Amino acid sequence: MRVIAIDGPAASGKSSTAEAVARRLGWAHLDSGALYRAITLAVLDNLGDDKAGRGGGGGWGPQQIIALTEDLPVRLVLVGQVFRPEVAGVDVAEAIRAERVTRRVSEIAAIPEVRHWVNVRQREAALDHPQGVVVDGRDIGTVVFPDAPLKIFLTASPGERARRRLAQRGDSVDPGQLGRETEALAARDRADSTRPVAPLRPAADAILLDTTTLALEEQVQRGVALAQARFPE
Repeated sequence: MRVIAIDGPAASGKSSTAEAVARRLGWAHLDSGALYRAITLAVLDNLGDDKAGRGGGGGWGPQQIIALTEDLPVRLVLVGQVFRPEVAGVDVAEAIRAERVTRRVSEIAAIPEVRHWVNVRQREAALDHPQGVVVDGRDIGTVVFPDAPLKIFLTASPGERARRRLAQRGDSVDPGQLGRETEALAARDRADSTRPVAPLRPAADAILLDTTTLALEEQVQRGVALAQARFPE
């Protein structure tokens, strides 16, 4: 299996690192979070957000969500060497980063039926790209690809992750905003780590990499070095 699993909490640098590592290896990149976000966007746009509750999707029935993802459809499309999320044939790579999606994605991702649907699509994508796929998410090494030859778990301090998230959005990094973003990420961490299905945690054989003081290029270099050692050509 030519799969590299990169997991970690929100804003730990998973997607940026995974995409760059994949590009340098000549492999494909798959961001599992983008697929969960695409489903969340589809639900908000087509089923409305007034039914939303806390803890597993509120008034949205799991089968209703799955039927929607199949009918629209929500899918991954390989563009170059990157799997992009589409909803009803439209590239939603930018739309899924909206704040309203960010607020609700943990809710949707906690639904067992949704997780199963996403996991199946990720495995299919990897099988369709035997050259190699770098997949990032929160349960890639523990649930989706437990037999992946290389598993990396990225971490970073809450404050640094909050700073990165604000910079990514182009927001000012003043103390008040930084504090609010840190609290929001802490809440996301609690939700992801305590959910009953596929909680966020490093796999037993994952290599832990603290990126708090690392620049993106350093993260990428370490990922590439690990990959080259594990997958000699």
